[in-house]
Amino acid sequence: MKRALVTGGGGFIGSHLVKYLKARGYWVRGVDLKYPEWGKSAADEFVRLDLRRADHMARAYGTLGFDEVYALAADMGGMGFISSHHAQILHNNTLINFHTLDAAYGYGVGRYLYTSSACVYPEYRQLDTDIPGLKESDAWPAQPQDAYGLEKLVTEELCRHYRRDYGLPTRIARLHNVYGPLGTYDGGREKAPAAFCRKVATAKRDGRTSIELWGDGQQTRSFCYVDDCVEGLYKLMQSDYAEPLNIGSDRLISMNDLARLVMEIAGVDLDIVHTEGPQGVRGRLSDNTLIKQVLGWEPKTALENGLAITYQWIEQQVLG
Repeated sequence: MKRALVTGGGGFIGSHLVKYLKARGYWVRGVDLKYPEWGKSAADEFVRLDLRRADHMARAYGTLGFDEVYALAADMGGMGFISSHHAQILHNNTLINFHTLDAAYGYGVGRYLYTSSACVYPEYRQLDTDIPGLKESDAWPAQPQDAYGLEKLVTEELCRHYRRDYGLPTRIARLHNVYGPLGTYDGGREKAPAAFCRKVATAKRDGRTSIELWGDGQQTRSFCYVDDCVEGLYKLMQSDYAEPLNIGSDRLISMNDLARLVMEIAGVDLDIVHTEGPQGVRGRLSDNTLIKQVLGWEPKTALENGLAITYQWIEQQVLG
């Protein structure tokens, strides 16, 4: 039986990953600052720890020994959060990631996977809505978006050097806009799909005729369903590929069209009121050429299908 440590195991992707690993026969320890929000963790052991602290990190690893470490812990959220909490994000995530990686080397783990982000890609490559897919090599010369993207890129480099200098087997996944059920949908840290689902469900419940959307709604993104994300993480961990790899969909959609898709799923027709607010880059799309070559795989869940599951779950929460 393999042993896996999942940091951020109480979060959205981490909770799904713990279930995925358990289904494959792993013994799993989940570690996070908080328990999963939407139910009991599937982990064999779940420990609440503050991974910004080196002494807590030592407790996270303990004396068991781990074949695999999935490093997902991060202070993060949607555009509203990461565009207004630069110091907090850079400080907290740098401590978390440096402690986690250094402890993995010190405790001699088998393999280490770091979850990076598409936010590492330069803003100068994302100025248009009809953007070509971002290739992994496009990250340099660097000009990452916000402190969140900068911290992710720095930790990618640290993973590379721990592998080259110390022989620690590291893997790096660049996640592109992951969505799905059992995630944050309100409170300011939610991402666009969850926010639109909440807004539409709330408008439907209250009999309102419109929802608000930041910017002109022409900004574009691609979105990856959480089940595809965790499968991609697992496949990357089992592979021998050590360089950064995109895990995301290669289907581009505007925020206006995403909101309309949620309305179609909900069976309502609402007006979109465009308001001022953080929008991030103008366009972002995953190039999946390399992941298909390296893993013989790419995310497969259609946006309509994944969004329908997500909307149904969020509507249930909105209705209580």
